[in-house]
Amino acid sequence: MDAMQNRPTLDVEALRRGIEERDAATLRSLYAENAQMTVVDRRDQPSHPHQISGNSAIGEFVDELCSRDMEHHLEQVVVSADGSHAAYLERCRYPDATTVLATSMLDLRDGRIIAQTSLQAWDEGSGGVTPQGAPGAAAKAAGRVEHLDFSNPDEVRTFDHGRAEILNVGGGVVGRLVLEPGWRWSHDVKPLAGTQWCEAPHFQYHVSGTLRVHMADGTEFDAKAGELTMLPSGHDAWVIGDETVVIVDWQGAVHYAEKH
Repeated sequence: MDAMQNRPTLDVEALRRGIEERDAATLRSLYAENAQMTVVDRRDQPSHPHQISGNSAIGEFVDELCSRDMEHHLEQVVVSADGSHAAYLERCRYPDATTVLATSMLDLRDGRIIAQTSLQAWDEGSGGVTPQGAPGAAAKAAGRVEHLDFSNPDEVRTFDHGRAEILNVGGGVVGRLVLEPGWRWSHDVKPLAGTQWCEAPHFQYHVSGTLRVHMADGTEFDAKAGELTMLPSGHDAWVIGDETVVIVDWQGAVHYAEKH
């Protein structure tokens, strides 16, 4: 009995503070190094859920969520008596009044999250920002027009053989990656990221050039102009040929190529 009482359990107040104050650092600290997250929503349905592996990649996801202009409320939290499982209900509200209700099941070890499965339900007919960061119609519905131009970005992050142009729009972040011939992530961005593979998940449209993508599992393919790619964490990529690669990224640009 005493051993069970002394076992570390989920820090519910830290969870509440992280969610309601959009404190990304606090939320990051709740996940184990090898944690796994699965998200099911209107785009990533049960047969093809959005899966994120590892504290670093989950941290990128959390950072992007916390950067959005929206309210979060933790409504209920239940922790099992032995501290091995927990569940919570969260209500999110965008500036245009679009509401999202999410429930999460957690597997815990020593008080930290080792696995999380989240189910999200959106207001019917809403066009808000998806959990992966792709802006929809909610910003328009809010009565505020946003007309932006990558020629005048909010931020430009430079690295060898390329740059990332960043726009803050619709409560999220959209990036345009301009990658010159000779660019390779493992040569030019890896020193900034400090990870073995690119851990930023991407949802992107290829405007020009040819990009070869090599996944950590050995899968390799070329992405060309006019194509759409959705990449999970764990990949390398490089420019093929003499044409500059230009990509518009709705998901992975939040902290891409930031200097630490």
